[in-house]
Amino acid sequence: MSETDLSRQRLGALRRALLGLHKTLVYSERRTFERVVGRVSTSGELLQLVIHDPWFVWLRPISALVVEIDERLDSDEPPTMADVHGLMSTARSLLTPVEEGVGFGTHYYEALQRDPDVVLAHAAVSKVLATDTEK
Repeated sequence: MSETDLSRQRLGALRRALLGLHKTLVYSERRTFERVVGRVSTSGELLQLVIHDPWFVWLRPISALVVEIDERLDSDEPPTMADVHGLMSTARSLLTPVEEGVGFGTHYYEALQRDPDVVLAHAAVSKVLATDTEK
């Protein structure tokens, strides 16, 4: 397998794992949102909340990372192993739970504490990140 094929394969695996985690986080946040604020009736309403409601704003860094991976995969220049290492490092840093404070890490910590599905999705991303030989 060529380096370009391997780079594409690894970025694709990271992208899929991050999308799975993002989806799991959205549904986890939806359940919490519904307990506090009220029922979300449709997926269209959920999408609007994810895009516009401050409750869901903390999820944007994962969305941005997936977009960055998409752009790298769609670029005229094929992704390199340096790209793979850089994006995996970014994902590793982003997905570091923080027990106290503000921001993504704290929300992520809380989601991991309350929802076993988030723990499983995190494990799937961690498995992909473990394939990165340059940490």
